[in-house]
Amino acid sequence: MYSSDRQNSTNMLRVSQIPPDDPMTADFVGQNRFVCLTCPYHFVIDRRYYERKYLKKKEIEDIIGGKDAWKNVDKAEIQCPNEKCTNHEAYWFQLQIRSADEPMTTFYKVWHTTAATMDSVLTHLQCTQCAKEWREN
Repeated sequence: MYSSDRQNSTNMLRVSQIPPDDPMTADFVGQNRFVCLTCPYHFVIDRRYYERKYLKKKEIEDIIGGKDAWKNVDKAEIQCPNEKCTNHEAYWFQLQIRSADEPMTTFYKVWHTTAATMDSVLTHLQCTQCAKEWREN
């Protein structure tokens, strides 16, 4: 038998109560037992057993948002839709938020080049002039 043909033994054992009509285990009626699903093996559980396992929490990243949401995004020359803002640069990224046959949504964030440095924009994630964010499609 090859290792790929073997089944995991934990998937073959089930816990069930001992029925009253089983002559082999008449003294243990009503107790729990391990029963193998592939052979006649059974094991009477005569004491409590527990095993404590601490699960490690999976570290996940923010999908959208968080402090680095606009880090490493492209910059484009585009007019800010705010009528009072004269800025012509904005950060942008595209995201598929609808079905695949529809166009991707483009998100923009204004960055005023004269009033902020690149580091402060990536830290604060706001336009120093109007703090406008918008999207297309």
